[in-house]
Amino acid sequence: MGYKGMLTEGAKHILGWKSPNFIYHSTLAPKLKILLRNFTLSDDIAFRFSDRKWSEWPLTPEKFVEWLNALPKEEDIVNLFMDYETFGEHQWEETGIFEFLKKLPEKILKQTDYTFVTPKEAFERLNPVGPIEVTYPISWADEERDLTAWLGNDLQDDAFDKLYELGKKVHRLKDEKLLKNWRYLQTSDHFYYMCTKFFSDGDVHRYFNPYNTPYDAFINYMNVLADFTFMLDKSETERKKTRKSKQISNPITAKKKKK
Repeated sequence: MGYKGMLTEGAKHILGWKSPNFIYHSTLAPKLKILLRNFTLSDDIAFRFSDRKWSEWPLTPEKFVEWLNALPKEEDIVNLFMDYETFGEHQWEETGIFEFLKKLPEKILKQTDYTFVTPKEAFERLNPVGPIEVTYPISWADEERDLTAWLGNDLQDDAFDKLYELGKKVHRLKDEKLLKNWRYLQTSDHFYYMCTKFFSDGDVHRYFNPYNTPYDAFINYMNVLADFTFMLDKSETERKKTRKSKQISNPITAKKKKK
C-alpha cells in the first residue's frame, strides 16, 4: 500500500531472544521497516508511574535516565509508545506526570547518548537488523499481548457474535442513524469491560472499567443490544408497510391494445 514503516508491539512471543530496540523489516514485505514498542519502559510511564506499590515508585527523570544508560550500547533506538490520555487522565496532574515530562527531555539530552526522533526520521536514518514475522494478531494489552483482552471469554464472544449477526439487517435498512449506532456498539471498550482476567492484568482492567464486575458490563451491553435489535425490527416493519402502501396507491394499469 506504499507505507514506508509500521509501529507495533515488541511482544515477547514474537521477538523471542531479540531486542525491541532495533529497526526490523517485515518477512513478507522486506521494504517495510518496523519499529517495536519497548513495552517495559513505555508501561513504566503509562501504567506504573503513580502506583505506590510498585518497587520502583516514585519514577523520576534521573531514574529513567539510569535505565536508558544501562541498555546495551549497540542497540539503536528505544520506542516509547503510549496512549495520549496517559498524560492528565490515566496519570493525573497530582501524580507529578507533567513535571516528569518537563524535566525528562533535558536529562536525556545532557546525561545520555540518546536524542529524540520521529518515527519518520527513524525510518530514514536507521537500517533494519533483520526480519520479523507476526503470524497472529497482536496488541499491547495484558501479558499475552494478543486479542484476549477483548475476545477471550464466553461473555465477550457471545456479545460479539450477537452484534455482528445484526450486520446484514443494518446494511439492508440503509438507515444512517441505525448504522451509526451499530458502529458505536462495535467500540472495543464495550468488550474490554467484559474481560474476566485477574492477577496483574486484572488490576489494569479494573482501573479502566466503570462497571463493578465484567458480568455487569455484559448484562448492560446485552440489554442495549436487545433495545437496538427492537429498533431494527421496528424500522424493518415500518419499511415493509411503506413499501406495501406505495404498491396499493400506485396500481399498475394495462392499456388495451388498439386493433
